[in-house]
Amino acid sequence: MDIASPEGRVTPFAVTNRSVLAIAVPMTLAYLTTPFIGLVGTGVVGQFGDAALLGGLAAGAVAFDVVFTSFNFLRAGTTALVAQAFGRGDASEEQAVFWRAVVIALVAGIVLALTAPLTSLAGQWFMSAEQRVNETLDAYVRIRMLGAPFALINYAILGYVLGRGEGSFALLLQASLNGVNIALSLLLGLSLGWGVEGVAWAAVAGEAAGMAIGLVVLLRRFGRQPRLAPGRIFDAAAFRRLFVLNRDIMIRSLSLLVAFALFTRQGAQFGTVTLAANAVLMNFFIAAGFFLDGFAAAAEQLAGRAVGARYEPAFRKAVYLCSIWGFALAGSMTAVLMVFGPDLVALISTAEDVRAVAIAFLPWAAFTALSGVLAFQMDGIFIGAAWSRDMRNMMVVSLVVFVVALLTLTPAFGNHGLWAALHLLLIVRGVCLLAILGPRARATFQSGAAAH
Repeated sequence: MDIASPEGRVTPFAVTNRSVLAIAVPMTLAYLTTPFIGLVGTGVVGQFGDAALLGGLAAGAVAFDVVFTSFNFLRAGTTALVAQAFGRGDASEEQAVFWRAVVIALVAGIVLALTAPLTSLAGQWFMSAEQRVNETLDAYVRIRMLGAPFALINYAILGYVLGRGEGSFALLLQASLNGVNIALSLLLGLSLGWGVEGVAWAAVAGEAAGMAIGLVVLLRRFGRQPRLAPGRIFDAAAFRRLFVLNRDIMIRSLSLLVAFALFTRQGAQFGTVTLAANAVLMNFFIAAGFFLDGFAAAAEQLAGRAVGARYEPAFRKAVYLCSIWGFALAGSMTAVLMVFGPDLVALISTAEDVRAVAIAFLPWAAFTALSGVLAFQMDGIFIGAAWSRDMRNMMVVSLVVFVVALLTLTPAFGNHGLWAALHLLLIVRGVCLLAILGPRARATFQSGAAAH
């Protein structure tokens, strides 16, 4: 899907290391604040000394995360379209894209809040846990889902802010949201003794606070711009473009969820110790993802801005610089994990058998940063350029390769084969997108030059 500049004019701008880092560093810090929410929530509920409460909280968080990971397209799609409007210098369209995303977020959020009991039942069915765990999951999900409209509107706000390359503002929003969440988790969950319900209400309050701060700032900004006509916001063709882009990104996200679910399920077939060891090692991959996502966010904004501006030199420079920084960071993280990995494994798990298996498979986990960095970067570039159909198709191809590898390598090589299949998934995603990057860029910028 291409979002073309109606005017076809070229708007030059410079892409430098500084402009890349101005987005990547704040966004990396913003992403890194997120795991602290889970740690604090787990710590608060853990003080009650009840395994069923901890299990219910963890299960409820998984149910919530699956639903909202599926809606992450709202953030990414908004970033792409705002970045392209920013590149064209079309402030009115930037604002219109934002309000369209807010409309979708509000409607979807209300639907999710109203259907919270169904989400809870689905989570209970999937987990198949004991009754007290199910009761805790139910209480957590029903409360958390009340914050769905706030959470999805925050996706729209973050997408708009990232689309304009305002990394520091994005960091402020995420820090405010997560800070309120953490503070209220301690107050409501621990000090007032509300437990899991307190942690859930703290999450809702954090989302509401983040939304309020974001909307206040943006409404003041929009107040200084020409007033948008409702017809501009509710333009049917523009909504259709946003839905198509969001649909493709959602399919890509769901395909990834399927791959990781299959990875976990296959690991369980090797026994509880291997399952636990793989879970420990996946924390390293997830942590690497938080760092790599910062440079992927920079690639999204700069690539999208270049496409909107119809300025190919900026696009090529963005691809080059974001990739160089991404590979440098991935290599550094792999080296750190190879050196300090055994100590980190010991810190996460106290079970000697789990530690031994995790350390045996540590190199596989350590190198996921390097095998996955190209996929992260290409995702950012293709999202920013709104080449969502290609990204969706290559993700499906990668998923098929992963499933074939899973069926052939794991029977022959056990858990080594499972990790090899994961690496293939990451490498194939990156290489497939890289292979079509050149032709897609030429087609996009040549059409822009012809229009000009």
